Amino acid sequence: MTALLIQGLVNGLILGAIYGLIGLGLNIIYGVLRVVNFAHGEFLVLGAYFAWVMLQFFGIDPFLALPLAFAAFFAVGCLLYYLLVPRLARSDDPETSSLLLMFGVSISLGAGMLLLFEADARSLDVSFEPVFLTFGEVILPTIRLIALGVALLLVAALTGFLYRTQLGKALRAIIMNRDAVSIVGINAQRLSAVAFGLGIGLAAATGVIVGMVFPSFSPFMGNDYTLIGFVVIVLGGLGHPIGALVGALLYGVTEQVAVVYMNPSMATALGFSLMIAMIFIRPSGLMGQRQLS
Repeated sequence: MTALLIQGLVNGLILGAIYGLIGLGLNIIYGVLRVVNFAHGEFLVLGAYFAWVMLQFFGIDPFLALPLAFAAFFAVGCLLYYLLVPRLARSDDPETSSLLLMFGVSISLGAGMLLLFEADARSLDVSFEPVFLTFGEVILPTIRLIALGVALLLVAALTGFLYRTQLGKALRAIIMNRDAVSIVGINAQRLSAVAFGLGIGLAAATGVIVGMVFPSFSPFMGNDYTLIGFVVIVLGGLGHPIGALVGALLYGVTEQVAVVYMNPSMATALGFSLMIAMIFIRPSGLMGQRQLS
C-alpha cells in the first residue's frame, strides 16, 4: 500500500504540473483581460492536432513541434484579440459577454475540428526505451517523466518571463491595476494582445504534452480540459498565474492519491468537492487577494 501511495503522489505531481499549464494560460488571459476563455480546451486540443499533423505529414517530432505550436498559436491569439476582444469593452457587462463569445468560439472550433479530423480519436506515437522506469516498487512511464520535465521547463520559462523581463512585469502590473498601467503611459491594448496570445500559445503547447502523455485526443475533449482549467484557477486564485500551478498540484495529487483508495469516479468527485470547499472557505483561492467589503 505504501508503494501505491507513493505512486499516486508521483502521478499526482506529474498530472498536476500539466494541469498547471492548462490553468496558467487561462489565468493569464483572465487576469489581464477579464475575459472568460471558454474555448481554452479547444485551443489545447488544436495544439495536439497541430503536433499530429507535423508528425504525420512532415515527420517532425512532437518535442520539436511544441515550440512551433506555441509560436503559431501565439500569433493566432494576437490576431483573435484584435478581432474579438476590443468590442467586448463596449458591452454593459464585458465578463458575461466574453463568456458567451468564447463559448461560441468553443463550439465553432469543436465543429471545425470534427469536420477536418472526423470523430476518430488520434494519438501521438512517441516512444522511448525503456518504456517504463522502476524506482523500487514504483513504476513510471518514461514519457510521463519526460513530459514532467518539459512542463517544468515551460513553467520556469514563464515565471522568468513574468518576474524578470520588462514585458512580464508590465503584464503582472496590469493584472494588479489596469488603470494605473494606462496612466503611466503603457499601451494597455498591445499588452493585452500579448497576454491573449501568450494564453493561447500556452494552451497549444500544453496540448502537445497532453497528446504525448494521454492515450488519445479527439474533437470532443476540449470541454474536459477547460473544466480542469477552471477548477485549477478556482483553487489557486482567479487572476493569479502562479496560483494556478499551486492549485493544479493540489488537485492532481488529491485526485491521484484518491484513486489508490477508491474508484476513479469517486476520485474525480473528490477533486471537484475540493473546489467547492475552497469556494466556501476562501472564495479568492489559495493565492488570490481577498476582496474588501
